[in-house]
Amino acid sequence: MTDPAHRAIDAIWKIESPRLIATIARMVRDLDLAEELAQDALVSALEQWPRDGVPRNPGAWLTQAAKHRAVDRIRRERMAGRKLEALGQDMEGLLESHDEALIDALDDDIGDDMLRLIFTACHPALSIEAQVALTLRLLGGLATDEIARAFLVPEATVAQRIVRAKRTLAGEAVVYEVPRGDELKERLSAVLRVVYLVFNEGYAATAGDDWMRPGLCEEALRLGRILAELMPREAEVHGLVALMEIQASRTGARTRPDGEPILLMDQDRGRWDRLLITRGLKALDRAGKLGGAHGPYALQAAIAACHARAPRGEDTDWQGMAALYAELVEVMPSPVVELNRAVAVSMAEGPAPALAIVESLADEPTLKGYHLLPSVRGDLLYRLGRFNAAREAFLQAASMTRNEREKTLLEDRAKTCSDHL
Repeated sequence: MTDPAHRAIDAIWKIESPRLIATIARMVRDLDLAEELAQDALVSALEQWPRDGVPRNPGAWLTQAAKHRAVDRIRRERMAGRKLEALGQDMEGLLESHDEALIDALDDDIGDDMLRLIFTACHPALSIEAQVALTLRLLGGLATDEIARAFLVPEATVAQRIVRAKRTLAGEAVVYEVPRGDELKERLSAVLRVVYLVFNEGYAATAGDDWMRPGLCEEALRLGRILAELMPREAEVHGLVALMEIQASRTGARTRPDGEPILLMDQDRGRWDRLLITRGLKALDRAGKLGGAHGPYALQAAIAACHARAPRGEDTDWQGMAALYAELVEVMPSPVVELNRAVAVSMAEGPAPALAIVESLADEPTLKGYHLLPSVRGDLLYRLGRFNAAREAFLQAASMTRNEREKTLLEDRAKTCSDHL
């Protein structure tokens, strides 16, 4: 296969596979089968494009190929005296019509199809790990080995999660639909959590040799933008998109050429992506106009906006940020949020009151093993001139992190403390 064909197929598959799977899943009501039929269309492209050339509209070509295979599969099942277990009555009626009528019917409600796929991949019957794996597979178009590399887990582990997730959905007879009413709010929260978890893993990798995994940030942003298009009246969707856009704007300034991390206050703000910041601020404004300014993601986006609006670190509205964190603690009580509030308080009021907040979190069970607790404590102790205690805190944090770049950074900070002794 020629390189242009390789590149075209890879790029189009990333974009079109969620739509393909969503369309076919509506027809066959089976995620495993829908993915199989979409893969069949990809195989056809691999066979024909190198010979005939990449079609003018490759996405439409793949979609038509997938639809034809879905129709063929259902007709074979029907002629053999079988029926796909979850096949809807609407499809049964269409089977009496011509192939083209059936294919045309599959073009309806593609937005609804995508929503159904998103909510199915993030179904509460699945563990969070399974939700993430299935979301990246079906909606991100990532192969199993790509997901495994992104999260630094064995490929077999990811494969098992995906298989078990599909088996669970089938066993639970999960309805392929977008929930309504109170259930929608509950399920939407799970969907947003999965998208943001993927983003966070890309923004600050929990393990490995890299400080960031930008590919995961890009996938999460893509999913968030899709959700914003499909659910334009949901304020928290726009809040999450705003948060991710603004956070992602710093990507190019967060590391040196050798991959060494650069802390927020030391970053060259001229390298922050102003387009992403503009997009993020618009999404935040949209969330506010929809009445969601005080939602958890919108509040976090407002905090990120305090950094984005400041030309220099010293221009940051730390008082306003501390107030936003105080509100966020009320909306989303969490020791981690309280720890982040301590950082804002340290900049607004000084390290002493912030250290009192951090010390109050020392016995929190959920922060046991959380390396940022001793890291923040070390920074506050350093600013108070308590260098020996700060050194011990930084070394403790370094021993707890699984990210090699972060470990080196913390060990260097411990050495700086030693230089003051």
